[in-house]
Amino acid sequence: MIRGNQQQLATLLLQDGLLTQDALNYAMSKQAETEKPLSRVLLDEGMVREADLVRILAEAAGYKYVDLEDYTVDASAASMIGDALARRYNVLPLTWDGNRLVVAMADPSDVVAIDDIRAVTGCEISVVVATPSHLQHAIQTQYRHDQLVKDISDQAGEQFQVDDLSHLREAIEDAPLVKLMNLMISQAVTDRASDIHFEPTEHEVRVRYRIDGVLYEVMHLRKNIQNGVTSRIKIMADMDIAEHRLPQDGRMTADVNGRTIDLRVVSIPTSWGEKMVMRILDHSKALYKLEELGFMPDALARYEDSYRRSHGIILVTGPTGSGKTTTLYATLNVLNEDSKNILTAEDPVEYRIPGINQIQVNSKTGLTFPKCLKAMMRGDPDIILVGEIRDLETARMATEASLTGHLVLSTLHTNDAASTPLRLTEMGVEAFLVSSSLSSVVAQRLARQLCDRCKEPFYLAPGQSRLADQLGMFPEGSDQPITLYRPVGCNICSKTGFRGRMALYEVMTVTEEIGQMIVEGSHTEDIRKMATSQGMQTLIQCGMNHVRMGTTTVEEVLRVVS
Repeated sequence: MIRGNQQQLATLLLQDGLLTQDALNYAMSKQAETEKPLSRVLLDEGMVREADLVRILAEAAGYKYVDLEDYTVDASAASMIGDALARRYNVLPLTWDGNRLVVAMADPSDVVAIDDIRAVTGCEISVVVATPSHLQHAIQTQYRHDQLVKDISDQAGEQFQVDDLSHLREAIEDAPLVKLMNLMISQAVTDRASDIHFEPTEHEVRVRYRIDGVLYEVMHLRKNIQNGVTSRIKIMADMDIAEHRLPQDGRMTADVNGRTIDLRVVSIPTSWGEKMVMRILDHSKALYKLEELGFMPDALARYEDSYRRSHGIILVTGPTGSGKTTTLYATLNVLNEDSKNILTAEDPVEYRIPGINQIQVNSKTGLTFPKCLKAMMRGDPDIILVGEIRDLETARMATEASLTGHLVLSTLHTNDAASTPLRLTEMGVEAFLVSSSLSSVVAQRLARQLCDRCKEPFYLAPGQSRLADQLGMFPEGSDQPITLYRPVGCNICSKTGFRGRMALYEVMTVTEEIGQMIVEGSHTEDIRKMATSQGMQTLIQCGMNHVRMGTTTVEEVLRVVS
């Protein structure tokens, strides 16, 4: 970071209004205790933002400050140096000023870095200042693997022959191909992707990342390295590289920036070759707290009342990819105590949690969900998690487990909470058993969050949007406008306007009245009306609350709920 003496820094902070005299006195006292630089104390204590600190020091030293979160980098400028040089000195060429190359640096006094960049580019250098963290993020975004892909394609020569295994094994161990796969996984993790798709077409292989629930095309591979890439993935995931006609499953582990990442791999035979999908399982996601997921306070209180009971079934419902497993793991993290015996049956075990006994279902060997449940019931459990209720036998055994004094958590594919009891009875579970065993149902969806850095406020008055009026955005009889937010797009959110996701929840507690309606075979709509009259907030209502809070948009809520 740009340097400045402590007295100068203190004066600048006071003049800029970033610190009061009292706050500065406190920081100086902490500095004397720790003997750290004043700038480090201010950042560690959260008293000044890194961007503000770098800005005032840069301006005092006569340099222009650039906010890289709002800056579009000229690719022709960035390409003047390689990623190794950029990472070594934490620098990034941004644009051109005539014939001069404008380079962002964290430390503009680093003459060695400036000399090296001048020697490599043959250009005169104009230095601007950016924060170290912004530079690291911009470098990671800017220097992807396009050139490496081109180099590997050029080196690959003729297309690999799938029937020549000796040639194929030699090719997939080739260093550039190994480096390519490592880079693609590393970049996907950096971009917060949940899945990597390798999709063969007639003339190339398309690569897409799923980020915040939406697929984005990131690159194209030449057809001549398709077999090498596919086989490299299979080797890493301990799959059969000689089998191309049948789907396969595998699993692998990668170390990315000091983090252990598990990847679940699936191969699917298609007309133009095998499509490979790698699901990224980040262990940090298993450590979420329930309050971080998107529960409204009342819904969280209703849910907590259910999972704190010693018995009953809690079902989390929603489509594939709606975050059901994350919710269940967050619940287990709360319940995971030394005094509890927790057993899970999962297909597959996505995240491994210390202190919990997790069983991997394997239908090939006959270890099905019902067999797991039978064994678990003999294992003195307090809490049982069944990955998914797929059939009548599993549903009945889960019901029996809850009625014999166990807390059972599981998932089911239904559209909302109110339709879940009917789904169980349609599977063949007697209505009176559903009524007496079901404790609560949580329906959920995942909605993209607006990027905090670039979202834009606007005012909406009653009557301006028929959709907003229909969705109950305004209190009845109100004529006051409300402030909402819309997506804009910046470098931090890759120009999408959204960054990260949150869950929308509806929590239906099975009360005595709802239990009676289940026994009587009442219609789903009648159950929904009873639940809402007893305080249940629907998915749409939860989404509209998040819209009013400025965390997402009406369109995004309707995209995931409708």
